[in-house]
Amino acid sequence: MKAYLIKPTEQSIEPVDIDSLEDIRKLIGFDTVIADDLDDEGNQLFFDEECFLKGTAGRFKVDNMIPVSGTGIIATSEGESLTDTSLTLEALKSRVTFIQ
Repeated sequence: MKAYLIKPTEQSIEPVDIDSLEDIRKLIGFDTVIADDLDDEGNQLFFDEECFLKGTAGRFKVDNMIPVSGTGIIATSEGESLTDTSLTLEALKSRVTFIQ
């Protein structure tokens, strides 16, 4: 499924292909993954729940959400299933702010 990987230390957003929540955990690098809704279309930001406790490098935020520390994944979730995100790369880039 089409998703996006946000790497704040590199200030980059790139498309990735994922098949499961386990793929998201591997890309983020932690097992304590949670998600916040981005919109009514099921797009979600997946990130490490303990990102600030661990002192993970790099921060970013999407829209007016609370900043996240470390790597994030944008994917679309329908219950327990993941599907292709409906966001375009250009639309997502306009919504992400990297924080120094």
